[in-house]
Amino acid sequence: MQIQILIQHHQKQVKKRKIINVIAIFLILIATSCAHKSGHKERRHVSYANSARTQTSRTNIDTQVEIRDKKGNKMDGAEIFRKFNKAVFMVYTSDGTNTYQGSGFFINSNGLAVSNYHVFKGTGIGAEVIKLSGSNTAYKVVEVLQKSEDEDFILFRVNCNSTNYIPIARNKLSIGEKVFTIGSPRGLENTFSSGEVSQWRDKNLMQISALIDHGSSGGALINEYGEVVGITSGTFYDGSQANLNYAWSIDVVKPYIN
Repeated sequence: MQIQILIQHHQKQVKKRKIINVIAIFLILIATSCAHKSGHKERRHVSYANSARTQTSRTNIDTQVEIRDKKGNKMDGAEIFRKFNKAVFMVYTSDGTNTYQGSGFFINSNGLAVSNYHVFKGTGIGAEVIKLSGSNTAYKVVEVLQKSEDEDFILFRVNCNSTNYIPIARNKLSIGEKVFTIGSPRGLENTFSSGEVSQWRDKNLMQISALIDHGSSGGALINEYGEVVGITSGTFYDGSQANLNYAWSIDVVKPYIN
């Protein structure tokens, strides 16, 4: 009996230390400057032949999302931001030496989220810290469901519920259609910008004129109907003044959700 009590006490202490460590890491990351991860595409064709996807069990995991077909009236930028800025968050990662910052967003109310794979690449996946807009509470990535380096996405679950989320668009956008972005470029939390789809450069890779920067990676690209259409990811040519930015279509995650 005494041994069992000692074991239970030890387990409680370990759990308590883990919680304290998470909070400590979060505070350090917030208080210190960090690098901002972003992607750079220097090629116009992207090969999908060797796409690296890892599937995990979906037991007790809610991957049900809302997929819309341009419902309701068009919204302006102010309404888009008011409605969805709480669905986008900052991601802090570390490789053990350096800390990095990117973005991510929720696609259902039970903590199911999306970001760019390169935001997590080379870091301790599972040791990330998620900061929701307007909150100083640290949240953790508790499970990675799917990831692809070639299509630069990661689908994961965060340990929070009743999350604001962005419905997924059923259809791709046409060139010239309006888009809005919410992300955290250079650590400037939940920055809003707008633009148009400039061109489709591959099946799931779109060029956009909306302004993004390092730290925007993994943010949400939203259409005028309040549906997420893409994952803001980087620039084709760093330093260019031509707004040669790109986003991956949200279609890359659709095969892995209900």
